[in-house]
Amino acid sequence: MNDRHISLDERPARDRSLRKRSLKEPEGKGSFGFARFSALVAALAGRPATFAIAVATILAWGLSGPIFRWSDTWQLVINTGTTIITFLMVFVIQNAQNRDAMAIQVKLDELICATRDARDKLVGIEDLDDTVVERLKAEIQSRSKRSPAAVG
Repeated sequence: MNDRHISLDERPARDRSLRKRSLKEPEGKGSFGFARFSALVAALAGRPATFAIAVATILAWGLSGPIFRWSDTWQLVINTGTTIITFLMVFVIQNAQNRDAMAIQVKLDELICATRDARDKLVGIEDLDDTVVERLKAEIQSRSKRSPAAVG
């Protein structure tokens, strides 16, 4: 069945089917668990409740200063905790960003392939050398300036 001829009523069922197939763990790939973990952590880290917990933790630490007489150990607790969390979050967020960028790139490649007048040589340019990508960018900008559709 060609995607261009699917009725609007059929699309949700097809989308659910594609989603189920795409969420299966690929054969021989052990990173799917980490991908799910990093997506969950990245989503939770961006919530207002997580920010509120972080602020509450800092306030509790700050208010406990007089109890611990502003000791070196008291300072070391927050320094060590924030360093460890920051270090781990770098990898989690980078993983989430890499997957998001890859998904967007695949969607753009699909649009290029589905558009009749698009040039197929643009599919996969993210893997090319920067000079080649810059040359293609300049070529497309030049072409868009000459295009009558760009005037409107």
